[in-house]
Amino acid sequence: MSVKGAILAGGTGKRLRPVSYYIQKAMIPVGASERPVLEFVIRLFHLHGIRRIVLLLGYKARQVINYFDDGGRFGVELEYSIDSPGYEGNGGALLNAYLNGHFEDADTVLVYYGDILSDLNLRELVECHTGSGAHATVVLARRYQVPVGVAEVDSSGRILRLLEKPWLDIDATMGILALDRTSLEDLAEMKRRKIDIMEDFVPHLIAKGRLVRAFFYNGKWYDVGSIERLEKIDVEWLKGLELKLLGEGKA
Repeated sequence: MSVKGAILAGGTGKRLRPVSYYIQKAMIPVGASERPVLEFVIRLFHLHGIRRIVLLLGYKARQVINYFDDGGRFGVELEYSIDSPGYEGNGGALLNAYLNGHFEDADTVLVYYGDILSDLNLRELVECHTGSGAHATVVLARRYQVPVGVAEVDSSGRILRLLEKPWLDIDATMGILALDRTSLEDLAEMKRRKIDIMEDFVPHLIAKGRLVRAFFYNGKWYDVGSIERLEKIDVEWLKGLELKLLGEGKA
C-alpha cells in the first residue's frame, strides 16, 4: 500500500496572536532545540517510514517553504499545496490538494494537523487502517484534559468542589486520521465553500454509510494552538520527544 502524508499548516493562528502576526503558527519554535512545531511533525512521519508528504499551506507559506525546501535534509520528499480562495477550511485545503493531483500516487492519505505534538505510532495507525478496509480511521485519545477549572454544583447552587483542569475519560479527536484515497471523492461531492474535516467531512462519511473506525491512542499529545498552550507546554515531556525525534540525526 502506498502512503502519503498530508500535514495541515495553512491557518492564520488567531489564538497565537501577536506571535502569529510575524511567524506562521506551525513554524513557532519549541523545546530546547528551538525548532518549529512542524519539524517535529515531519520527523515523526520520517521515524515511522512515511517519507512522501504534502504540506497544505496558506498563511505565510513562504516561511515554511524557505525552511523545509524539498525536504531532503529531513529525509523526506515534500510537495506543497497552496490554499485556493475557492476552498476554505482545512477540509477545503485537503480538497484543493486532491483536485490538483497530489494524492494520485497514494492508496492511503495520512492527515495530521500541523500544530499537534505527539508520539503517535503512525506506522501502526496505517497498518490498522489498511487492514480493516475502512474508508477512514480517526485517532482518538482515551482521555482529555479540560483547559479550564470545573465546578461541581448542587441543585441549590452551592459549589461542592472545584477541580482545576481535570482529566475526563472521553474519547477525544486529535486531528489525525488515515483516509482511503477513494474517500476523497466523497469530499469532492460535498460542494461546500468551507469544509472542516472533523466537523463536516467525517460526519458526511458516516452519514453515507462509509466504514469509519477508531484508532485509540493512550499516550500524551499537545495542541500548540494558543498562547496559553504554548506557555504551559510540558517541558519534561517535550525533552523526551526531542530526544526521540531529533536525536536520531539532527539536520
